[in-house]
Amino acid sequence: MYEFHGWFGLAETPEEIEEEKFDGLLAELRVKISGIDWSSGEAELKVFNGLHFLLVNGVPNRRRDEERELTELLEYVARRFPGSWGMLYERSDDMDTPPGPGAFRVRVMARGELHERLDPFLSPVRPVIED
Repeated sequence: MYEFHGWFGLAETPEEIEEEKFDGLLAELRVKISGIDWSSGEAELKVFNGLHFLLVNGVPNRRRDEERELTELLEYVARRFPGSWGMLYERSDDMDTPPGPGAFRVRVMARGELHERLDPFLSPVRPVIED
């Protein structure tokens, strides 16, 4: 099983947003998201108090197209919205080391860059969240 949960605040730059350009970037992102068809997951744009967020969640049986498409989507957001921030928590029994099976990997986005981190909160899965 491959499990992922993430949120990303969208920002054109770390500075002020130019509404017209930002609206065009959001339209492009909506098109990209509309092409995603995960059988056991979702990617969606939400607006909270005037801020735009990309939310991704899923639990497919194995890491297949979902992981590749998710990685492509996050790389796209980092490139086109270089002021964006957020994180993705993910785990899989067949995940590479580190973190390996039984742990979560965290992909952190800040200022147009993605970095992998080890999770200090829910890992190791046993005994932290499972017996």
